[in-house]
Amino acid sequence: MVLNIGPQHPATHGVLRLKIVLDGERIVSADPIIGYMHRGAEKLFEVRDYRQIVVLANRHDWLSAFSNELGVVLGVEEMLGMEVPVRAVWARTLLAELNRVLNHLMFLGSYPLELGAITPVFYAFREREEIQAVLEEASGGRMHYMFNRVGGLKEDLPSGWLDRVADAIAVVRRRLPDIASLILGNEIVNARTRGVGVLSADVGAAYGVSGPIARASGIDIDLRRDAPYLAYAELFTPGGPGRVVTRKAGDALARLEVLYEQVEVSLDLAQACVEKLAALPQGPVNVKLPKVLKVPEGDLYTATENPLGFNGYYLVSRGEKTPHRLKLRSASFNNVQVLSRLLPGCLVADMVSILGSMFFVVGDVDK
Repeated sequence: MVLNIGPQHPATHGVLRLKIVLDGERIVSADPIIGYMHRGAEKLFEVRDYRQIVVLANRHDWLSAFSNELGVVLGVEEMLGMEVPVRAVWARTLLAELNRVLNHLMFLGSYPLELGAITPVFYAFREREEIQAVLEEASGGRMHYMFNRVGGLKEDLPSGWLDRVADAIAVVRRRLPDIASLILGNEIVNARTRGVGVLSADVGAAYGVSGPIARASGIDIDLRRDAPYLAYAELFTPGGPGRVVTRKAGDALARLEVLYEQVEVSLDLAQACVEKLAALPQGPVNVKLPKVLKVPEGDLYTATENPLGFNGYYLVSRGEKTPHRLKLRSASFNNVQVLSRLLPGCLVADMVSILGSMFFVVGDVDK
């Protein structure tokens, strides 16, 4: 039997379509069919100047908006040879880690929904709101922050904001065990995820899988440590708060465990950034730009460790105010393609468990 899952289905996180062939209850083959949400982001980048691109760049993975912006501005700044004020560097790092916590909490809450448990999502959204409030106070946005600018940030952080961030981090850290007991300590979740959807390190590497999914299979790669940007070189020094979370099992449970532990690490990193910013003297958070910003001729690939994996922008400039080409390498695209290897041989009942554990955003797949 040929069965279509989606493109409108509660288990597919949006308009993803899975064409699966069944032999009884067993999946024989699976083909992820994408493109239902394609918005032509890469072509839209080419007709906007470098200030306007930030508005578009944070939308393909709407759960990682701040991190999406970073790749664009970091690439442009490097091609311009621009040095960003140190306060902006640390503030960007702090905001990126808070954004990572928001992303991971969303999946920690929504994944149990697909297994039939509704309670965890309420807990996850309670913690999200703590972090969401301070991000909204700083940037003015709840999902699309548009707070990065070429040369730094849109404006300085509000007075007293760092104290409120520290309070929010403390509250979320104190409540996290509640989520762990609901999900990781749940025998039904364990039964539905342990040994299910095992992704080997070799297959993951061959498909370019990255982020928490790759690290759950023992692929020990994190660009924050291995190719540091912003303030990560200092945070990931031996004895620092930064560490890379990995597991060996490669199953759905391991992916869930990595996601949860990464929330704890991101809270540690955010706390370190708060302390650093509190100790820094007052100063600018951006560089004054010319009225018309033109990037020198050349090309550059800039990759960042987004919450869901590698996010890369390949920028080709001809010395104009708009890019000649801006190619996006999104994390979710590769993470979804590997489903064609994971699903065959599994039961239909396990398909939802595996699909949910791949932690993707459809807009990030289709671009």
